[in-house]
Amino acid sequence: MSYTTYAQQDSIVGYWLNKSKDAKIEIFKKENNWYYGRLVWLKDSLDVEGEPKKDVNNPEPSLRNRPLKDMILLKEFSKDRKQYTGGTIYDPQNGKTYSCKIRFKDRNTLIIRGYVGVPLFGRTTTWSRTSVKLEK
Repeated sequence: MSYTTYAQQDSIVGYWLNKSKDAKIEIFKKENNWYYGRLVWLKDSLDVEGEPKKDVNNPEPSLRNRPLKDMILLKEFSKDRKQYTGGTIYDPQNGKTYSCKIRFKDRNTLIIRGYVGVPLFGRTTTWSRTSVKLEK
């Protein structure tokens, strides 16, 4: 019974708010057993012209017109004991993609570490578990 309880508590699948609580990400598992994260909600979802915000900082010009909503930010994570590794995180604020590790602080808090090269050279943030009801 304790193994089942731990497995349920360790589930990364669900909805998460970023640290500033202005974006919600849905983490899901694909058939290939990799985990992905999609941006499903933004507090300020419209630009100054009243249009949905776009990926304007993307280094690839052909992608700068795609909407931020429903964009895949986390890609190809696998579970490695108590953490999720091997994936990348995309930061639409600067248009960069980083290697990334994810682990639990507790059952409702994720520690996200994005880095270049080795984890020592990176930035850490926290996400908190939330419900589905944040649509705007």
